[in-house]
Amino acid sequence: MDIKAILDEIKAELPQTTRLVAVSKFHPASAIQEAYDAGQRIFGESKVQELEEKHDILPQDIEWHFIGHLQTNKVKYIAPYISMIHAVDSFKLLTEINKQAAKAGRVIPCLLEIHVAKEESKYGFTPDECMDMLNSENWKELTNVSICGIMGMATNTDDVNMIEQEFSTLASFFENLKSTVFRNDDSFRELSMGMSEDYHLAIKHGSTLVRIGSKIFGIRNY
Repeated sequence: MDIKAILDEIKAELPQTTRLVAVSKFHPASAIQEAYDAGQRIFGESKVQELEEKHDILPQDIEWHFIGHLQTNKVKYIAPYISMIHAVDSFKLLTEINKQAAKAGRVIPCLLEIHVAKEESKYGFTPDECMDMLNSENWKELTNVSICGIMGMATNTDDVNMIEQEFSTLASFFENLKSTVFRNDDSFRELSMGMSEDYHLAIKHGSTLVRIGSKIFGIRNY
C-alpha cells in the first residue's frame, strides 16, 4: 500500500477549507512515520494508552487529535500536548479538560460531539441537549478550553440520502451556533464530519475536518 500516493490523491480532492485528519488508531508507528514523511501532520487517535506510546516515539511537531470517546480519568495524560479533542460529549468532560489544561498551562481546542445518527451506540449531545448546555452559560467560565466547533458521525449505512440528511443537519446546527452563541468568536469554525466511506458527501456539506483512516492505512488490526 503506497501511503504517499493515497494521501496525495485524497488531498487533491479536498477544498482549501478542509483539512485531513489521518486516523492512525490501531496502526503502527511505522505507518504514521511513512505518512509524516509524505507531508501529513494531523493524526487521529482514540485510545489514550496507544496515543501516549506513539507520542513518545514519533516527531514532536505532529498535531494529535483525539477522536474517540474520552473518559474523564484519562484526560490528564494527554492534556499537555493534545492539539484538539473532537468528541466532547458532556459538560462533565469539558470541565475536566479545562481543569487539566489549566494544570498544563494550556488552552485546549475542543469540538462538541453532536449525535444525529440512527444508532444508539454513538455518543454525543442531541442538538437540543447541546443548546441547553450552551444556554446555561456555565461553559463560559471554563477559560482553558476553546470550543472550536462541532463533530458528528453519520449512520453506518449505504443509504446516501440518509447520510446526506444527517450531514445537512450537522451543517445547519453548526451554522446556527456560529450565527448565535458564537457569533463573536472567530475560533468557532470547525465542522468535523466525514470518514473513509462518506467524506465526499461531508465535504459537499461544508466539513472542515475529514477523519480518514482505512482508505490511507488499510483495514485496522484490532
